[in-house]
Amino acid sequence: MSRADLSKRPDEVAAMFDDVAAKYDLTNDILSAGNAPLWRVATVRAVDPQPGEKVLDIAAGTGTSAAALAKKGADVTALDLSAGMIAVGRERHPEITFVEGDAEHLPFDDDTFDAVTISFGLRNVNDPMQAITEMLRVLKPGGRLVICEFSTPPMALLRFGYGAYLKRVLPGIARLSSSNPAAYRYLAESIEAWPDQQVLSQWLRGVGFTMVAHRNLTAGIVALHRGRKPVAGEVRESVARRAKARREHQHTGEQPSVEPGDA
Repeated sequence: MSRADLSKRPDEVAAMFDDVAAKYDLTNDILSAGNAPLWRVATVRAVDPQPGEKVLDIAAGTGTSAAALAKKGADVTALDLSAGMIAVGRERHPEITFVEGDAEHLPFDDDTFDAVTISFGLRNVNDPMQAITEMLRVLKPGGRLVICEFSTPPMALLRFGYGAYLKRVLPGIARLSSSNPAAYRYLAESIEAWPDQQVLSQWLRGVGFTMVAHRNLTAGIVALHRGRKPVAGEVRESVARRAKARREHQHTGEQPSVEPGDA
């Protein structure tokens, strides 16, 4: 998996993160210029976990975000594909329930969680739409989805500077701070290949989420996306919208269209 635009095999993704598990959090703090903790705080606030709520943190890594969610009183399950990440997480956060699993095939029943979140992990799945569909499935009606992901800065000058950082600066820092610099070359490639904020919002609407919105962080380098699983009275409208989006995708090959009134 040397190029971000090739299919991502789960075993290769897991092995890559196994290699960097021990220094993963420290390296991320360095490469994000100290912004990673701020993005984590923003994500927890967007999830707004309430005491006793069941929250699923997908691509949870070593459980840093899951622990922050649990401090709010939520019953948190942390899922990750990497056994290495989970081993580190269980040692650091024994109070968290860790589950090894694939975001595209979540090992949970329908309507299980009050909230689902994923931070910087959706890029790493082979079929993001399938993963988003699974997130919708395991949410309770009315449940909340929060996705924190690298995105596209809207300002052209910042996009240029950020692109230069990804291609020239980040690999050099990774060589000094990471046990597997190739994993961070992949990080740079996957960020460049990832679609912008509008496309991800279209994907969320396309699988059936309502109240879809996004908010840029750090001038759009990262974006927080939110959606809600329809409750009983909204299901019929959501099904009709999803069917329309699928027909458009099948006939034109384009991403599902934006339906007004969801944001």
